[in-house]
Amino acid sequence: MEQKKSIPFYWGNTPEEEYYIQQGIKSTKSYYTSPRGLKLFTRSWQPPSSTPPRGIICMVHGYGNDISWTFQATPIFLAQNGFACFALDLQGHGLSEGLKAYVPNVDLVVDDCISFFNCVLTQDPTLQNLPRFLYGESMGGAICLLIHFKKSDFFKGAVLIAPMCKINEKVRPKWPIPEILTVLARFAPTLPIVPTADLLDKSVKVPEKKIIAVMNPMRYQGKPRLGTVIELLRVTDYVSRKLSDVRLPFIVLHGNADVVTDPGVSRELYELSNSEDKTIKIYDGMLHSLLFGETDENIAIVRGDILKWLNARC
Repeated sequence: MEQKKSIPFYWGNTPEEEYYIQQGIKSTKSYYTSPRGLKLFTRSWQPPSSTPPRGIICMVHGYGNDISWTFQATPIFLAQNGFACFALDLQGHGLSEGLKAYVPNVDLVVDDCISFFNCVLTQDPTLQNLPRFLYGESMGGAICLLIHFKKSDFFKGAVLIAPMCKINEKVRPKWPIPEILTVLARFAPTLPIVPTADLLDKSVKVPEKKIIAVMNPMRYQGKPRLGTVIELLRVTDYVSRKLSDVRLPFIVLHGNADVVTDPGVSRELYELSNSEDKTIKIYDGMLHSLLFGETDENIAIVRGDILKWLNARC
C-alpha cells in the first residue's frame, strides 16, 4: 500500500478547534470514570450554541476503532444537522484504559456505555426532554442491541450500521480453530494470535481512504486477541438468537458486499424483530465501512437515509 506522510487528524493539519468552527459545530473531549473504575475517553459534537439541538445520539464505535479518527466524520455531519452526539472509546480502544483491543467481557462494556450516556443525559438540563437515539457501527451495533435489552424504554430508536449481530462466515475462524482457541483462551486470553484477514483492507473500498485509515495513530495493528475473539463469538451468537426480542424502532444499513459482518443477519433482524417501526437499507456493492470507506457519492446516499429516518422521528 502506498505510504504518505502522516497527518495529525484524518482531515489533515487543521487544528481541532479551528476545524470544528469551520464545520459550524462545537465539540468537547474529556475523561469519564465508569462505576467499575475505568478511565474512558469521551467526546461530544453538538450544534453551535445559537442552535438548540433537536435530538440526542449516543454513539458506539466498532472493534479496533476509536472516536478520534475517521469515526468523527459522522457525528460532525449529524451535529451540522441539529443533533447532539456523544461517544466514548470503549475499554482497550483509543485513549481509554485497558490493554489494546482486549475486550474480555462485553457485558461490562455495555454497562460502561449505559452509565456514561445516562450521566451525559442527566447532567445537562437542556437535553432532558429531547428524543434519544442509539447509533452503533459493527461491534457497536451489537452493543446497541445489548443496551436496548437492558434499557428497553430509554431510547426512542437506533441507527445500526453493518451491525455485528453475527461474524461473517468468510472471516470467522473455521472448525476446529474456534474449539482450539477456546481452550487456549483459558490459559492466555490476551495472546494476539488469532488468524484472520486484514479487516481494514476488506472494509474500506477507496484506496486513498485506506491510506488515511492506516494513518490512525491509535489503530490496533496486531492480530485479534484470543479472549476478545471468544467473547465476540459468544456475544454475536447470543444477539443472533435474540433478534425477536428487539422492540425499539430502528434502521439497519448494510452493504451487500460486506465480508466482515453478515448482511443476511441484518435481513434476519429486520424480519424477526418485533419492532413496529423498522427500516432496512441494503446497498448494492458497498463494503463494511459505509460512512468513510466508500466513495463520497455512496457516503452521501447512506447519510441521507440516516438523516431522513432521524428527521421523521424528531
